Amino acid sequence: MQTQVLIIGGGVTGTALARDLALRGVECMLVEQDDLNAGASGRNHGLLHSGARYVAGDSAAAMECRAEGAILKRVAAQTIQDTGGYFVAVQGDDERYIADFPSHCARSGITARAVDVAAARAQEPALSERTIAVFEVPDAAIDPFRLSLESMAQARSLGARLLRRTRVVGFEREGRRIRAVRLQPRAGGPELRIEAAQVVNAAGAWAREVALLAGAAIAMTYSKGTLLVTHTRLASRVLNRLRRPGNGDILMPGGTVSIIGTTSTRVDSLEDVRPTTAEADLIIDEAAPMLPALATTRFIRAYAGVRPLLGAADAADSRAVSRGFALFDHQEHGLDNFATLTGGKLTTCRLMAERAADLVCRRLGVTSPCVTATTLLPQAAECAWTAPGHSAREWMASRRPNEALLCECEMVPASAVDAIHAALRAAGDSPTLTDIGLRSRVGKGACQGGFCTVRMAAHLYQKGDFQARRGLAEMLDFVAERWRGQQAVLWGEQLAQAELAEALHCGLFGEELREETP
Repeated sequence: MQTQVLIIGGGVTGTALARDLALRGVECMLVEQDDLNAGASGRNHGLLHSGARYVAGDSAAAMECRAEGAILKRVAAQTIQDTGGYFVAVQGDDERYIADFPSHCARSGITARAVDVAAARAQEPALSERTIAVFEVPDAAIDPFRLSLESMAQARSLGARLLRRTRVVGFEREGRRIRAVRLQPRAGGPELRIEAAQVVNAAGAWAREVALLAGAAIAMTYSKGTLLVTHTRLASRVLNRLRRPGNGDILMPGGTVSIIGTTSTRVDSLEDVRPTTAEADLIIDEAAPMLPALATTRFIRAYAGVRPLLGAADAADSRAVSRGFALFDHQEHGLDNFATLTGGKLTTCRLMAERAADLVCRRLGVTSPCVTATTLLPQAAECAWTAPGHSAREWMASRRPNEALLCECEMVPASAVDAIHAALRAAGDSPTLTDIGLRSRVGKGACQGGFCTVRMAAHLYQKGDFQARRGLAEMLDFVAERWRGQQAVLWGEQLAQAELAEALHCGLFGEELREETP
């Protein structure tokens, strides 16, 4: 296979780059070792930063977030819930930091309006009685899955190609150029070989490994972050603790739930990254002074991702490493057609893609300018199912009250699963239950796949899409992934529900998870 530009990595940055290049008329192909947003892009808060979190320690990152957040609100509004946000201080917090916060925000061009504490608590009753100061900032919630899916959908409509579950295993160098990239499909079979005029490494936390395969070493720190998902939504706004960034200091609205976190723990390996009970306890302990209700809240899931931070591995504190991004042209490594794009944040993915596309286009002699800051991201019907409540609205509007709900927790009807399955088949894929789960709300409710996994598999068997034992294997894979997120928060009602799901899957289907419980 041949292409002008090969993009390695299918997170928000890689898909934004594919869209940017496609809009400039540049032929490109994106390869991803797993699925879109399988890494940090799908394991974050979903916070569209105003930049206020970084005003005291990283003003450059703060200003990038402010500018890029405003752009995304204009061009990708369907992926954003413009909730607004509060920065909240409680008794015992650093009064100097509180006093300096408005001026720090002003220097970065970020609006921070003081809010009367009583009025703020009336708007957000979950806030502590010990609240002493509140500032309103333009934070928002963004759906990273829909953002990536719709970016890739537009890129593909303009001719871009996508290879999922295909891992880079080597490069063929010829002088100062990468002549070809060798890839191995996860399903097995012969290696693929792709010749590209330019190669962009946007592999997130795996960017260092990919760069090393090309003989280009980059310094990177791995920071693991864990987050918890509550059973119900605790606040209508983004709630930030008014202090320097630390553990458990952000509560995000996420549809019908809230997401609380995060942590920052140095890790040396990208293998088997999962949340722990100790991290869950830490988040609750740190967040409870701002949100006392967390001490008795039911949590349905925890998840963890790895941030690719720029800097040497011996940096004392990973929170001190810049949240900015870097674009390496690898000239010093003797390469003229290879680049690495890494670091940064979800909020700055469009800007990161623009900078990388500018470099690639200069090398290719393409003069078309970037238009992603002004061109609306088209809504794609097959990408809308990740939004909380979308399935329920479509089901009620369809006037088909007898249509089966395959996921009762999130009210996902059979027609939603059929639409996602058909879209993947039309793209040449053989859809799995995990693929459908990533592109919808299936499995994200209280039962965490305990019931809807069986219903989805049965529905696909009835349609003839699953044959023989494939559905059983698919159910095991789906439930095993959901189980990874439940282990850290299993107590009370959640433990009872997990035992019911275990009885259903192990007792009825003879399934046993292929991993040991920590």
